[in-house]
Parts: sequence; structure tokens; C-alpha cells
Amino acid sequence: MSTLLGFDFGPRKIGVAVGQTVTCSATPLVTLRSRGDKPDWPAIEALILEWRPSAAVVGLPFSMEDTEVDWAHRVHRFARQIHGRFGLPVHLIDERLTSMEARSQLKARPGRKPADHLLEDAVAAALILETWLSEQSRNS
Repeated sequence: MSTLLGFDFGPRKIGVAVGQTVTCSATPLVTLRSRGDKPDWPAIEALILEWRPSAAVVGLPFSMEDTEVDWAHRVHRFARQIHGRFGLPVHLIDERLTSMEARSQLKARPGRKPADHLLEDAVAAALILETWLSEQSRNS
């Protein structure tokens, strides 16, 4: 069994999820706030030390016209930094519509709480990771 971390990178927030290759499932962990327009590297490092993933999966934002969004270069940079800082292989995957789906899932939850919106990015990270895991299982 291999553990992976999934990231929904945004300019102000980064959703994080953990998943396993055996079950092809992922669980939302946390939404981290950026510090001074930079990822919260100490928090990311703590998650990597805790979960000891074999790889990271980062969502790459595309427009509905199949082009990367204008700030996608920041996602590529984040992916390179994850690889460089922690030596993890990093896989990029189209994250189109994951935030909308995450919002929909949270709204449909019974017993919804006002703070559920804080989970949105972490749920999107889980969706990103599950999409990648599903693609890998189909291709093997």
C-alpha cells in the first residue's frame, strides 16, 4: 500500500488530502492558509513527516477551453518546490470543476455546519487525488 498527499493549490489557500493506492480513496485533511503569498511550508512539512507519502498529486487548473488558467505557473512552481524540498515525485492532474463539486458535496451533507466552507479546499484536494488514483488503476 502506498500513501499519497493531494494538494488543491490556490493563491491564498491550499487544500490537502491523504489517499491510498490500495483503496483508490482519499480523505480531506486540512486547508492551509498561505503566509505572505507563500505556501505554509512548515505546515506542509509537518504533514509530509506525519503521513510519509510516496508521492504528491497537485491539481492543475484549466479553463473550460482546455487551457491552463493565467495563474497556473504558480501551481507548476508549487509542484517543483514540493519535489525539490521533500524529494517526492509530483504528479499534476486537471482539477477542473473540483471546487464546484466539493462545494456541492459539502452543501448536501446532513448536519451541515457554518464552518464547513473551510473544508472546501481539502475536499477538492481529495477529489483531485481520487481522480488521479482512479486513472492509475484504469491504466494498470
